[in-house]
Amino acid sequence: MTGTGGAREPESRPNPSGAARAVWDAKAPGPGVGPGGAPAAIALTPILAARYRTRDLEAIQAAAPGARLVSVGFDGHPDGPLDDVEVMLRGRLPAEAFDRVLSRAPALRWVHSATAGVERVLTPASRARGLVITNARGVFSRPIAEYVLLMMLTAARRLPQLLELQAERTWQPLEARELRDVTLGIVGLGSIGRAVGALATAFGCRVMATRRRPDAGADAADGAGDEPFLGTLMLDRVLAPEQLPELLAECDFIVLAAPLTEDTRGIISDEAIAQMKPGAWVINVARGELVDERALARALREGRLGGAVLDTFLEEPLPPTSPLYDVPNLIITPHTAWSSSRVLDRSVGLFADNLRRYAEGRPLVNVVDPNAGY
Repeated sequence: MTGTGGAREPESRPNPSGAARAVWDAKAPGPGVGPGGAPAAIALTPILAARYRTRDLEAIQAAAPGARLVSVGFDGHPDGPLDDVEVMLRGRLPAEAFDRVLSRAPALRWVHSATAGVERVLTPASRARGLVITNARGVFSRPIAEYVLLMMLTAARRLPQLLELQAERTWQPLEARELRDVTLGIVGLGSIGRAVGALATAFGCRVMATRRRPDAGADAADGAGDEPFLGTLMLDRVLAPEQLPELLAECDFIVLAAPLTEDTRGIISDEAIAQMKPGAWVINVARGELVDERALARALREGRLGGAVLDTFLEEPLPPTSPLYDVPNLIITPHTAWSSSRVLDRSVGLFADNLRRYAEGRPLVNVVDPNAGY
């Protein structure tokens, strides 16, 4: 990927630090040293398992005229110099590769993560540099919410059993369940959790949720990448994280939509499963590390849960030798809940909007709190 030229030599500017949390308020000029306050150079890593399309590169270039674009591979090796790179669009780049890029990019001040999770960006090296981190909050909310409702309907309408009967050529009607008789518990009421809750509300579910700040309300703005209409979210209760046992005891479906932090790691454990309603289903669309996979497999083999849906795992890709493939009443999908024909457009559009904000000295959207981890 070659640049368009026109970038000036980087000026001597302090690296962002704690003060950069203000993220270039509206009174400040754009921090970029390229034309019109745009960054001199932008590093682009592969995002969403896809190559950049011509229109993606054109959108990025239009938002940052004159910026040189540097392609960085999954191994962290660039196709050009990184010394004047101010901004990085990061996809599924391993933390080690990210740190290698960081060590060679002294002018880097802002990293936009094309994923909602940022645990591989908040490395000790990036924290020490005080980088501004933004994420893709809102970009994936709709397809993930639709995936969750698909799986809830699959369980409620007993689709796996019906498919087994078809394979056996057996005519045996089964009694199903209406979603208006279901209580849904959402662990993590961010943009994905709210989108799930809104669609569940439309089906008549009773919806409960846990949230780090339960008094913040359910109508907080979604991420900037989200579409404006997802329906009305009606919540029966919003609980603090320490009230998770109360949610587990009441809910027929527990959806994990929380970020990976030290507080959420292993949140679905033997102890948590023992607190769940008999016959409950667990659906994980967040991070594999939220679930103790061995504890979940034991509970499913022993019939203590109705079932589970895992779209994310401790090890990805999940190897064919994994014992999880043989666990009864476990639906496995290959980290595809986010997938949709629209997500790449939304992802690039969000980054381009933030590039314009950067050049104009306006606050960036979706800024991550490094202390909270999201």
